Amino acid sequence: MSYRIIDTTPLDALAKPLLDGLQHEYATRYREFRSDSEASAAQELARYPAALFAPPDGAFILVEHEGEIVGGGAFKRYDAHTAELKRIWTHESQRRKGIARRVVEELEARAVHLGYRRIYLTTGFRQPEAWGLYFDTHYVPLFDRAIAPEIHVRLPFGKDLRRPGDVDSLDDLRAREPLGARQ
Repeated sequence: MSYRIIDTTPLDALAKPLLDGLQHEYATRYREFRSDSEASAAQELARYPAALFAPPDGAFILVEHEGEIVGGGAFKRYDAHTAELKRIWTHESQRRKGIARRVVEELEARAVHLGYRRIYLTTGFRQPEAWGLYFDTHYVPLFDRAIAPEIHVRLPFGKDLRRPGDVDSLDDLRAREPLGARQ
């Protein structure tokens, strides 16, 4: 089975399955916490202009398999040395096959190529598969794990691309309080 990586933009018609899949995923997973989960999910996906996910500061990739888009993801500039991963998604029929891991690896390689030294990301408290992916790919949790994930709402992770496992280089990214505390 071959999977092809496509460098593109969220505005490309090929990106529609990824964006629709993410919207459905967000709306479904957080429905019991947001009465307007569909609108909230759509708003989250429209939050950033597509230009942020394009070189020289960002990237947006899709994974194509047998003519279908089955995964993808993106990053944008977080600060001068840090890329921020966004929109990591795998079609539910293709999960547990290493696609999300490959997306993360591909995005990390592009981030290094663009001169970034670190990666930052947040994921939701209702996305344990994502937490597992980030733990498995050597991302460091930047939140107090002794506090229930739903208190944090968004769970930040980071990774030093030059020295994976170096937590000191990530200290300025660490959450000082739960990211949901002010919502």
